Amino acid sequence: MPSATFGGGCFWCTEAAFKQLDGVDSVTSGYAGGHAEDPTYREVCSGNTGHAEVIQVDYDDETLEYADLLDVFFTVHDPTQLNRQGPDVGTQYRSIVLAHDEDQRHQAEAYIEAVDEEYDDDVVTELQDLETFYRAEEKHQDYFEKNPNDAYCQMHASPKVEKVREKFQNKLQQA
Repeated sequence: MPSATFGGGCFWCTEAAFKQLDGVDSVTSGYAGGHAEDPTYREVCSGNTGHAEVIQVDYDDETLEYADLLDVFFTVHDPTQLNRQGPDVGTQYRSIVLAHDEDQRHQAEAYIEAVDEEYDDDVVTELQDLETFYRAEEKHQDYFEKNPNDAYCQMHASPKVEKVREKFQNKLQQA
């Protein structure tokens, strides 16, 4: 089963959005794109590890294509905000695509180039090859599902989930 890795701000929000899609087997919150080995949430939040909060999406490529995942990713965050999303500020919240192979790299390059024309500001999404993905602590996994009434989730994750439900109705999991 292929995987895709994206960082677009707080991983709680992006995780919740991707979990809506049919063909997504699992979404894991974690850290990638930096230099520190096996970082903790506190270390990543310090901004000193070089890592971003990311999600790793395992998906069925007979149901979803990588291009579909790119569409969702660029829908649920603002790729023109440098080192921030909403209230979350720092390099750990940067917009980043971590390619697992050359095909993903080429698709992401083309997508970023095309989407850049849709914005008034420049798209600042980084594109790197994935070296290592570090799974976040258990309390960060399925955070939105476990804490639906959390104020942060209500203000930031819920709108992303609703955006996915509205824009990608034909790709949603059936209840």
